Amino acid sequence: MGVDVVKPWFKHYPEQVSPTMEYDKRPLHEYLEESASRFPDKIAVHFMGTELSFQEVYDSARKFASYLQSLGLEKDDRVAIMLPNTPQAVIAYYGALLGGATVVQTNPLYTERELEYQMKDSGAKFIVCLDILLPRTTTVKPETDIEHIIVTGIKDYLPFPKNLIYPFIQKREYNMVVKPEHSGDTHVWTKVMDDSTTDYTPVEIDPVEDLALLQYTGGTTGYPKGVMLTHYNLVSNTQMCSNWLYKTEYAKESILGILPFFHVYGMTTVMNLSIMMAQKMILIPKFDVDTVLKTIQKERPTMFPGAPTIYIGLLNHPKLNKYDLSSVEACISGSAPLPSEVQQRFEKVTGGRLVEGYGLTETSPVTHANLVWENRRSGTIGIPWPDTDSKIVNAETMEEMPVGEVGEIAVKGPQVMKGYWNREEDTAKTLKDGWLLTGDMGKMDEDGYFYVVDRKKDMIIAGGFNIYPREVEEVLYEHEAIQEAVVAGVPDPYRGETVKAYIVLKDGYDVSEKELNTFCRENLAAFKVPRMYEFRTELPKTAVGKILRRKLVDEEREKLN
Repeated sequence: MGVDVVKPWFKHYPEQVSPTMEYDKRPLHEYLEESASRFPDKIAVHFMGTELSFQEVYDSARKFASYLQSLGLEKDDRVAIMLPNTPQAVIAYYGALLGGATVVQTNPLYTERELEYQMKDSGAKFIVCLDILLPRTTTVKPETDIEHIIVTGIKDYLPFPKNLIYPFIQKREYNMVVKPEHSGDTHVWTKVMDDSTTDYTPVEIDPVEDLALLQYTGGTTGYPKGVMLTHYNLVSNTQMCSNWLYKTEYAKESILGILPFFHVYGMTTVMNLSIMMAQKMILIPKFDVDTVLKTIQKERPTMFPGAPTIYIGLLNHPKLNKYDLSSVEACISGSAPLPSEVQQRFEKVTGGRLVEGYGLTETSPVTHANLVWENRRSGTIGIPWPDTDSKIVNAETMEEMPVGEVGEIAVKGPQVMKGYWNREEDTAKTLKDGWLLTGDMGKMDEDGYFYVVDRKKDMIIAGGFNIYPREVEEVLYEHEAIQEAVVAGVPDPYRGETVKAYIVLKDGYDVSEKELNTFCRENLAAFKVPRMYEFRTELPKTAVGKILRRKLVDEEREKLN
């Protein structure tokens, strides 16, 4: 599956990382069986004081597979999982795969409308959800193909006395306590685990052709699309990840699981990597800065995949210096551009390495990253991973652009999706001769390092000038008062669009629009300087911490109507 010609980025590969690899053509769930066989008593999951061994996770996954099959699960049926990072999320995922199903990862924050759309589109017959989400799930069920709901709760895996206290916390936070009954088409997780055997019926899987996952895109361009990812897509990307992190040791690391598993980035770089490499995953179901800092100090994770907003949140905690974060050795940041100031500060605090990577739902997800322990270049997404080819193209003609010129980033490799679920036309627009058009505008320098200039659809055209929001945001992040910043193009009667900056200030800082304007004019061409500033206490984000620029643009357009 190797890249057939010498590429400029190969010269940067350390000797421990080969430009081409042999990837296992095995079902993804076999790695859980293998880790349980080799390390049955080793801790696989740490969750708020509870620990499960690899054997316990594997046995529970087999029970879940057996139970689904007893309800009529057949090969390729879709099983939706609508859970935060909990032991159940891992068990249900691998249990569904053991039973021959295709997993549909579902965001627990979805509204009824969003949930109904995804269930209808995917044709899921089973859904696993939290107890507090049961009313929402029950409401949409009659409009979908869902036949069975499996209900679980955070408290199901909490140790004593947390399991007794949690219902009171739940009532305070969500103003509800749901006590589902195990009857009819509603199935209670604890009852499923108590009553099921591990005797499921193995299903023959073709790793290259059979789907492991339907992962829905964020829907920034119309309705969300189901990305079809095969077992081979996910296995190859996870093996690439392990190869890239060559200094990490098999069965000796622990990975902090803040990134949600219902997002493909967390699913690959935390859950699947941990299972494949027999590492311990430390699960945190909801991002809370205090909880994260205490967990790092106590549990000593060595790896910490994240997003810039997560690292920013930690770095701006007023008591950061009271915590020991020195266990952290390697972090790959994704989902959004990583400001160089954040990278430098985080490395100083932890003593570990934090590098920017890049990927898409359609690529399982990682395609590029900076080298973790060798020279890297701030402001770049790094170089393509093993067996991953990439180029900058004119999206209309697919003609390759000269070095240094901006075009659309295209990628090719074993991690690239099979296509979009039931959307042949969209698939044909995105996949061309084996190349996936990412929708991101970028450039490549003469050394083979890639730069994301911006999303094609986020480019601002003001007065005839092309303005890339990321460039403006990088300047804003250099200002000492700014904690978070996002730039968007908003309608303007004269320029067509104009640049607006949305700002979150650090605690204890104050800055005026005039001061920011002066600062930007010192660092940007006049036409790129924001004409409008809006100060906020927080910015809208996805579950993985990616700032929703499009939502801010939509808000501006609504104001005009």
